[in-house]
Amino acid sequence: MEQQSHASAQFDAAALEQMEKIISDLGHLYHERNEALQEVARAHHEALLLLTTAAEYRDDDTGVHIVRIGFLTEALARLMGRSSHYAELLRKAAPMHDIGKIGVPDCVLKKPGRLSLQERQVMSRHSKIGADILGKSRIALFRMAAEIALTHHERWDGSGYPHGLAGTAIPLSGRLVAVVDFYDALTMNRVYRSAYTHAQALEMLAAERGKAFDPAVVDCFLAHRDALQDLHRRISSRRVTFEDLIHGDHIFQDTTDAAPPANVL
Repeated sequence: MEQQSHASAQFDAAALEQMEKIISDLGHLYHERNEALQEVARAHHEALLLLTTAAEYRDDDTGVHIVRIGFLTEALARLMGRSSHYAELLRKAAPMHDIGKIGVPDCVLKKPGRLSLQERQVMSRHSKIGADILGKSRIALFRMAAEIALTHHERWDGSGYPHGLAGTAIPLSGRLVAVVDFYDALTMNRVYRSAYTHAQALEMLAAERGKAFDPAVVDCFLAHRDALQDLHRRISSRRVTFEDLIHGDHIFQDTTDAAPPANVL
């Protein structure tokens, strides 16, 4: 009996050691699998950002617009009391909002002056093109990016495109990016006009409160105009890269340090 007990103890110890090794190996495999999946997602993100930049360079000779959109949208989301996870996802997804412009002809995209009705219809297709490019993935980042691409030209009063959504039927991600994109685009030189001043852009934003844009989002933007304008200036004045967009490292976190929480539907 004593020999059997001793053999059993040895077996149990060996089995335990083997089990621990299997668990350790599985842990390493799980970690390596997650790292591989993250690397694939990161590669996809970088490729889409490059595609976005290719589209943006046709409409903006600096490409910095997409970087500002990311950080400004993240800051605005935090100022409105959204979670860090949601805000960081927005930072990565928002820059892809106009990726569909890659499918818009230059004769429309770069036309100086007002577009004809037919040309506006061609231009408006970029939201669906963008959603089609981004929407085939099951990754949360790209699902949000597709949602933004599709809805950031919807209007609070229901007169936007492509589906004429109104009010809170427009996803919050689209409502946030719509405000940031409007403000940032106004402060840039375009082929068809010179940049507006920040004061002019804020005045024009306020005029669209409750028309094009969610009143709560506009109110938050205007309440924190100085911090957001400073963030805009800092992004423009330093070399912010795709690495910053992807990893963030809360480079501009101080913009929202003093922000009071708010509930936004």
